[in-house]
Amino acid sequence: NTSIVFASTSHLAGPCPPPPDARVTRQYRYTWPLYPHDIYIANVDGSGLRRLTTNPKYDAEPIISADGKSIVFGSKREGDLDIYKMNADGSNLQRLTERVGYDGGPWFAPDGGKIVWRAWYPETEAELATWREWMQHDYIAAVPLDIWVMDADGSNKRRLTQNGATNWAPSWHPGGERIIFSSNMDDWRAERNTYGHNFELYLIRLDGTGLTRLTFNTVFDSFPMFSHDGTKLVFTSNRDPDKPRATDIYIADWVAEGVK
Repeated sequence: NTSIVFASTSHLAGPCPPPPDARVTRQYRYTWPLYPHDIYIANVDGSGLRRLTTNPKYDAEPIISADGKSIVFGSKREGDLDIYKMNADGSNLQRLTERVGYDGGPWFAPDGGKIVWRAWYPETEAELATWREWMQHDYIAAVPLDIWVMDADGSNKRRLTQNGATNWAPSWHPGGERIIFSSNMDDWRAERNTYGHNFELYLIRLDGTGLTRLTFNTVFDSFPMFSHDGTKLVFTSNRDPDKPRATDIYIADWVAEGVK
């Protein structure tokens, strides 16, 4: 409770980096630019700012372990989006994933022994060619994502979801035996042969069983995170009918049956 960890492009001269070339990305309904972020640490009042990574490519999505000793993050430093771990002072960098494709959104288990993340891996030559194009131009487009778990040293990787939807934004229940995440798995649009934008919150066990839907809404719910004592759940949502395109932060009491 003394430091904050975050990613920033503040080390770059001039204004914010430009978005990807629209002539390249306009064929997709959603794109995420991979700006050359680096990871920083500071005191909670903003003082004592220190830059932990120095990399001309994307370093972002940092999460610090509960003991404050390690940071896990996503990076494009070796040409592909992968998960890395380092000490909280930026030393002892380790690459944890090496499979070609999208690895992102890592999160330490409460005891630091495991990491959950989201992933998509090309399965055809066409998908591989598309992925390489995205990496060349430093952006990604919407793809089906699945929830994966591994040991904190990168071993014992296993896939928890496999439904063709976008399963993402995973974090941990404080007990360390379940993952909470966001998914559009229940918003199949047959008329368009694709999944829609209604993301809900779900729980799943580490062996992939016990999938439980937690929210029942008609719009976006995502980025869930439990309080350390497990009594509260915070998440973001577009559920305010007076400003349907705005994403706000919500907090709920956590009870055995789900969200109160």
